Amino acid sequence: MIFCVEDDNGIRNMMVYTLKASGFEADGLTDGDALFAALSKTKPRLIILDIMLPGDDGITILKKLRANPDTEEIPVILATAKGTEYDKVIGLDTGADDYLAKPFGMMEMVSRVKAVLRRVTPKDNSKPICVGRLSIDLSKHIVTVDGKRVQLTLKEFELLRLFAENPGQVFSRDRLLSSIWGTDFVGETRTVDVHIGTLRDKLGDCGEYIETVRGVGYRLENNENIND
Repeated sequence: MIFCVEDDNGIRNMMVYTLKASGFEADGLTDGDALFAALSKTKPRLIILDIMLPGDDGITILKKLRANPDTEEIPVILATAKGTEYDKVIGLDTGADDYLAKPFGMMEMVSRVKAVLRRVTPKDNSKPICVGRLSIDLSKHIVTVDGKRVQLTLKEFELLRLFAENPGQVFSRDRLLSSIWGTDFVGETRTVDVHIGTLRDKLGDCGEYIETVRGVGYRLENNENIND
């Protein structure tokens, strides 16, 4: 199920129609209240969320989604007005997985939905990656430290996964932006620093595994046993 949160009836109906024609289940919702009411009954695979909405705007709604353990990992694509780069950067810093600049084509929307879902779909046969006291279960999308689960956003999980799958390798901020946020991301490398900071905080002492390489970027230092 994909939720399309858009207050314009014509646009919302076209989005839902196109997604259904592309093989997805989809439902249209007019605002944040309708979204949270629907979330109490169904957990969607993805949410397309317009920023300009009556009541709470899209950024406020996104913050609420990311603050709730039940919804924090649901992928979100933000729909922003064309040229509002500030909204795109704030949205991605808040935890959006991608964005669509209005007016957008319906096939572009479907393409971005498929791309995000590909990124978040775990490999069925993946084995957990262990880094010292840190364990990353790729198939279940679960991270634990000393056996205790750590709640990460999608972007934080993908960053940690990339580091753990390539221990010792240095990743520049630009490369991390391209790998995690997509090649067409428009924004500052500050986005990477913000997410690295929150990831380190959530990992506690294990956050020290992620080292800053001055003037270059970041790497996961292979100081402890790493198994795959």
